[in-house]
Amino acid sequence: MDALIHHLEAKQDLSDREVQVAAALLLDPAAPDEKKARLLEALSRKGETPLEIAGFVEAFLEHAVDPHLGLVELDGPTLDVCGTGGDQLNLFNVSTTAMFVAAAAGAVVVKHGNRGITSKSGGADVLEELGIRLDLTTDRFRTCIEKAGVGFLFAPQYHPAFKAVVNVRKTLAEKKIRTIFNLIGPLLNPARPQCQLIGVFSRELCPAFAEILQRLGRESAWVVHGTTGDGRAVDEVSLMGSTRIFKAGLYQDMEDEEILPRDFGLHHADVSELQGGDAKVNAAILTAILSGSEKGPKRDMVLMNSGAALACCGLADNIGHGIEISREMITSGAALDRLHRLQATAK
Repeated sequence: MDALIHHLEAKQDLSDREVQVAAALLLDPAAPDEKKARLLEALSRKGETPLEIAGFVEAFLEHAVDPHLGLVELDGPTLDVCGTGGDQLNLFNVSTTAMFVAAAAGAVVVKHGNRGITSKSGGADVLEELGIRLDLTTDRFRTCIEKAGVGFLFAPQYHPAFKAVVNVRKTLAEKKIRTIFNLIGPLLNPARPQCQLIGVFSRELCPAFAEILQRLGRESAWVVHGTTGDGRAVDEVSLMGSTRIFKAGLYQDMEDEEILPRDFGLHHADVSELQGGDAKVNAAILTAILSGSEKGPKRDMVLMNSGAALACCGLADNIGHGIEISREMITSGAALDRLHRLQATAK
């Protein structure tokens, strides 16, 4: 590990083989935490390349629990919708709400997530509040996919090897040192979905994440970075300002575009109109949107994100078409039905 640390401190990129060795050392319970911390800090200070990030993700996925999604006969494209977190805006759980809309429209949603780290309520927290168990076996997860068309992969359950870096991550976080683990959460879905929409907290991450997802074999990947009216970052498709969308995939050239809510006939919103609270508050917001009782900016925020997700996985011709489909999924009760099916199956 000393050689790798010196290599990184000299600002030299890691080779594929060195990434494999570094990943193995980080996940080795016997390796000293002090050296793990030095390695992670040196890698962060050098700056992780897309090739290095993809290499670490592949290495870590080898230690993940495989949900064996291939055992299920799927009726649509597999999709994950998630964000890196870190925008500090305390929004309600947008992508967790949008996943039920996308599932109603025909996507097979395999959402990978965790409890809130940079927010009061992460996807896992709000789903648990809704009566959905997080500690499901892989068999039960596949049953959720078969009966509800949507399932949740709770990160700690599917990445048990990460226990070896818990203390190191906590120590570095207390020192305000960002590490590769702050970036790769959304990339570590053990179901390896065909399509993925990821929200990132930094505009500059869009091309890098698109390249990484392409290397990981995603058939279609959209990386989005939104803004607020006063220029703050949003790790979702934004109703509060412009959104950069960087598209990539196995069968398409990379594309870069900018969109605004008014492009789709939607009104801009203030941050305060889209903020949530703890898991109980956010569960109520999610249910209100899916039931159709919430028809304001929060619903429109979900429509933009589910519309983009449907366009990403080919179930809509474009975002505008995806928004139309999403609106119908809510109005018809189909999106709420997906929630009810998951609640009935994952209890």
